[in-house]
Amino acid sequence: MREEGMGETTADLPENPVVKEEATEEEQEAEEEDELPHAEIVDIFQEGLAMIVQDPLLCDLPIQVTLEEINSQIALEYGQAMTVKVCKGDGEIMPVVVIQNATVFDLKKAIQRYVQLKQEREGGVQHISWKYVWRTYQLSFDGEKLIEDKKKLKEYGIRNRDEVVFVKKLRKK
Repeated sequence: MREEGMGETTADLPENPVVKEEATEEEQEAEEEDELPHAEIVDIFQEGLAMIVQDPLLCDLPIQVTLEEINSQIALEYGQAMTVKVCKGDGEIMPVVVIQNATVFDLKKAIQRYVQLKQEREGGVQHISWKYVWRTYQLSFDGEKLIEDKKKLKEYGIRNRDEVVFVKKLRKK
């Protein structure tokens, strides 16, 4: 006995199910024709980014800009982010962008990202042990060491365009 609305009988099935499969394969082929190879998509994206970077607000950005860098620059313009100048021991100054209420940990991550992008663009050292860097060096602002990762930069008095310095940690005996 068959209850109404429950399943199909053999008489309800299509006579030639292969026709449906062929239509599905044709649809898949049509979809594949519409897809672009990855390399083409990357080229189109890079061209679009190059046009965006011509904007006067974004003209300071490098040619191989990332979306993250564009968003950071826009956040700077709207006052949602700030630039912290990080001075290395060799005198190099790294302009690192962080959000207004960033913590010391956020600044460290931004420094790592800045260095990583710089290395990708210029070549050079392939791997940096950040665990070693943060174990050996620390950041300092106006003579005060930025020890607490969870503490906000504003609590240390760090504002837009302030300079933070890498200093070597003293060994504990």
